[in-house]
Amino acid sequence: MIRTVLALIPAEYARLTPRFLAAVVAQAICQAVACVLLVPVLKALFGHDTAGAWVWVLPMLLAVAGVVVLTYLQAVLGLRIAVGLQADLQTRLGDQLNTLPLGWFGDRPAAALSHLVVEDVRQVQQLVAYLLAKVIAGIVVPLGVAVGMLLVDWRIGVAMLVAAPVLFVVEAAAGRLYNWSDRRIHAAAVESDTRVVEFAQAQPVLRAFGAVGARNRALDAALAGQRSATVRMVFTAVPSLFVFTILVQGAFLLLAYLAVDRVTQGAITAAAAIALVAVGSRFIEPLTQAAQLGTTLRSAAAAVRRITELLAEPALPESAAAVTPGAPTVVFDGVGFGYEADKPVLSELSFTVPAGTTTAIVGPSGSGKSTLLRLVSRYHDVSSGGIEVGGADVRDQPTETLLGQLSLVSQQVYLFNRSVIENIRIGRPDATDEEVRRAATAARVDEIVDRLPDGWDTIVGEGGATLSGGERQRISIARALLKDAPVVLLDEATSALDPHSEAVVVRGVHQLSRGKTVLVVAHRLATIAHADQILFLDEGRITERGTHTELLAAAGRYADFWNERSRATGWRLEPIPVA
Repeated sequence: MIRTVLALIPAEYARLTPRFLAAVVAQAICQAVACVLLVPVLKALFGHDTAGAWVWVLPMLLAVAGVVVLTYLQAVLGLRIAVGLQADLQTRLGDQLNTLPLGWFGDRPAAALSHLVVEDVRQVQQLVAYLLAKVIAGIVVPLGVAVGMLLVDWRIGVAMLVAAPVLFVVEAAAGRLYNWSDRRIHAAAVESDTRVVEFAQAQPVLRAFGAVGARNRALDAALAGQRSATVRMVFTAVPSLFVFTILVQGAFLLLAYLAVDRVTQGAITAAAAIALVAVGSRFIEPLTQAAQLGTTLRSAAAAVRRITELLAEPALPESAAAVTPGAPTVVFDGVGFGYEADKPVLSELSFTVPAGTTTAIVGPSGSGKSTLLRLVSRYHDVSSGGIEVGGADVRDQPTETLLGQLSLVSQQVYLFNRSVIENIRIGRPDATDEEVRRAATAARVDEIVDRLPDGWDTIVGEGGATLSGGERQRISIARALLKDAPVVLLDEATSALDPHSEAVVVRGVHQLSRGKTVLVVAHRLATIAHADQILFLDEGRITERGTHTELLAAAGRYADFWNERSRATGWRLEPIPVA
């Protein structure tokens, strides 16, 4: 573990690491020397040889002074390294998350990442600042005392050298049990964190359906699971701590017995035996302290493991070669993809979206329509075939170059807990206020701003919680308009909106799509009918393609789909005559 922690220390602080470790080891050696010198000092004092005691007191005081100075030095160096490590780790974790495929985040709750970046990093910082010195001292001090005691009484020295590894073996076995429990309690903590955040964010829904208090079963189950995992950890940690403590005390009793036995045999004086027992207690103290810190140490070690696992996650392969995008075409060439190797979602997809045209993707739910759009944005890399945007394979383009050509408007809009104008400016951070407001006006965001308490500076809440779905979608379109990318990907987001919001959003989409290359997952009949090309997707394959007129004439699956949608559009409510 120590080697893993040291590898995490940033280069600018790594130069302090040898000094820190040297101070820790030297401090532990000074402790051991002071403990061993206690034997001749006590022997002289109990033997009423004050002058002889001073011969040993002076070097012992020097050793104690060394402990004081080196403790201060290691504390200062450890704190500097720990603070630098915290800042660097959080930056590295953020940079690592930026390099991972977007699809990597799909099945990972935000609470897990938040817990790792904040809580786990804090535990690693504590490990470097405080616990690491305790771990090293817990090894060096007993070993140093045992070696020193070989010069005083070889029998007691050998007993110490035998007892120490036995105790460390027991501690290691307890650590393996703890690691098993820690994985369970970490998963339970992440689940409960997720449910608490969900409970706070979804109050309107929960109250509407009475799922609050005792009826919020998901939250109750998560909290119960965390409580159960904690209890299991206690029942795992306490017995191992109890066994370790018993063994430590047993080792101390063995040392005391050997000292008394040497007295009864006349090999040493009673004064020497008392001195040996006193030194034996100093031999045991670091081991006892290690037992008391065992749970904290193992928790920190588990945090180190999770951090190193995240840092080791394979990044999305990034092309270093500069690419100059050509005409904004999108080409799928024999594309196959599956989230799992044995379960393909898309198979042998081949089609072209010419520059400046609109291609609509239609088909039943679960046919892979949204996955198709995500592959263009390189949420994942394809399993087979290739996708070109702007004349180059998406895998051969730097991420910045690829995403600079794309604007994505999806059904799930996320707004940051910032002002309206800041949320729009994300589309192009260097845009002027005038450009931002022009894009906002085109998307009809100005109508929203007029009724907000602080206008453009109104904070929209986490996820845009203070706005309606249609209002969030308008801001999303304003972002895309401000970005003004040549290729627009639309996972059409109007199906869940009220008629007025839908009409406003549709006007914004038309504004956004003007003169662009558009690939749209279509639900609205008007969008489908006006597309230059329609692809009917079923079970991951294109079963029909053509214009709206051509596909209706073919009387296939698309015609059935169109007719069902047309009939649904004509539904209306009529009053029942009262007799």
